[in-house]
Amino acid sequence: MKPFWNPLLHELDQCCHDLLRIVTLYEMEILTRVCSPHVRHLTLANPVCGGDWTDVKAKLADFDRAALLGLIQSLYSAHKDNQTFLHSRFGLGEDVLEPYKKIIDRWLWPDLFRRQDTSVSQAKRAISHYKKAVGDPEGLAELMVFYCERAAGFCSDVCNDDEGYFDALVIMFEQALKLANALSANRRDELIARLDRVRVISHEFGYGVGDDMDFLLSKYTRRCG
Repeated sequence: MKPFWNPLLHELDQCCHDLLRIVTLYEMEILTRVCSPHVRHLTLANPVCGGDWTDVKAKLADFDRAALLGLIQSLYSAHKDNQTFLHSRFGLGEDVLEPYKKIIDRWLWPDLFRRQDTSVSQAKRAISHYKKAVGDPEGLAELMVFYCERAAGFCSDVCNDDEGYFDALVIMFEQALKLANALSANRRDELIARLDRVRVISHEFGYGVGDDMDFLLSKYTRRCG
């Protein structure tokens, strides 16, 4: 028998496993009826159990084009993160990085008058989602440098003294340096100049943050040279 080939399914195989990681699966159940896929929201007491991408892919093999598009539409409607993922993957919108920057800014530099809190994990998750959706090294480096700028700006503005926040900043600073060094010379120099400004600001914080950045910047710029 000639193997079944569905171009749309092949395209889904390239990206849907990332999409399915992003969607909040413990709040929903995918019902796979041929030609009638839809999403039904569940309570937290009734989570989805078992299965992995291989199992989902096997179910999708029975879907025609209309059914696959219907399922994608349901996922698109189920969560804003899925919308951001698909917009980024297909290059929709003028600035693909903007929604990720908004998330980073929200969680690294919150509005304290509205009693918003910081969340390093939420900010880092935005970068991870971009990496899964697009993975462009230049865009990824831009988000990492932006993370460092917003984190340093917040600490300078409100005199933040959260050591965990500082540790995450230094780690992101190093990751940004590594990635920037792999880019073209012009783009690399621009990003490293921005990171150098972050380093200067970070000497205000104490806790050895500026000193760590001194070492890292010297290490990676020397290696680059």
